[in-house]
Amino acid sequence: MIPTQFTATIWLAFGLVVVALAIGYWLGQRRKQRDVMRFTNMELLEKVAPTRPNRMRHLPVALLLIGLLLFTVGAASPTKEQRVPRNRATVVLVLDVSLSMEATDVKPSRLAVAQEAAKDFADGLTSGINLGLVAFAGTASVLVSPTTDREAVKVAIDRIKLSERTATGEGIYSALNSIETLGAVIGGAEEPPPARIVLMSDGKQTVPDDQDVSNPRHAFVAAREAKAKGIPVSTISFGTSYGTVEIPDQERGGTDRVEVPVDDDSLREIANLSGGEFYTASSLEELTAVYDTLEQQIGYEIRRGDASRLWFLLSGLVTAAGVATALVLRQRIP
Repeated sequence: MIPTQFTATIWLAFGLVVVALAIGYWLGQRRKQRDVMRFTNMELLEKVAPTRPNRMRHLPVALLLIGLLLFTVGAASPTKEQRVPRNRATVVLVLDVSLSMEATDVKPSRLAVAQEAAKDFADGLTSGINLGLVAFAGTASVLVSPTTDREAVKVAIDRIKLSERTATGEGIYSALNSIETLGAVIGGAEEPPPARIVLMSDGKQTVPDDQDVSNPRHAFVAAREAKAKGIPVSTISFGTSYGTVEIPDQERGGTDRVEVPVDDDSLREIANLSGGEFYTASSLEELTAVYDTLEQQIGYEIRRGDASRLWFLLSGLVTAAGVATALVLRQRIP
């Protein structure tokens, strides 16, 4: 509860007045005690004041002084950090829709769980957030440009279709272009709203080859560009190490079972290069928890706000207690 900053520090000087009052009261009590001790006949003193004064008589004054100190803190306008909803920000959700998302290591399938969690994420974002949706497989498509219309995003999520290959870099570039377009439209003379990309994938990049890190369309290059533009990419590695899918064999007929383990390393590197965070999830509960964390980070910001109300309330309560105690113990207000 103790604030770390004040906006009207001059009022703290009033605390010296409170200290002076406390010292004055203490000196007054000492002088009164000396006057009493001037009685030379101690037997007479015992008859006049047969009992020692109750120390509770000081309680009303102590409460009043504490009330003044609390008022002093409130008057100095203390501030504290407060979590408030953002009124302008842009988020683009980038979803991997490659064939590996058919894997059923996450029941009923990676795709079904990803769709459900993504829709919950859309619903949970604060109203001031513009949310866009990009899907990528061999290429990337902006399914929904950043908007506050959550229903449009959820409808697009339900309509996602899977395709071959994985072009993670294209997904990031499409998201960057979408964010820049919105910023140019609504930014005006002001700076564009803060933005973030949330990338969920389950496997290695295949377009271009994952080892071709110098290719300008590689995900690592895209992540560095996002970093340069101040747009972090938070990545979610979704799935398990034992996922498999059935791929049609065009030559022999039938299908081949292909392993599709998650690729934590590349997604972690994308997050590191862009200044974002890396998460893992292998179930609906874990994926929902990750999205909940991102909602708190994205949808809210920390600001310093006025914290004087509580101090004034405490001051009033303690002062009222001092007055009430004085009336009960001394039948008068000190």
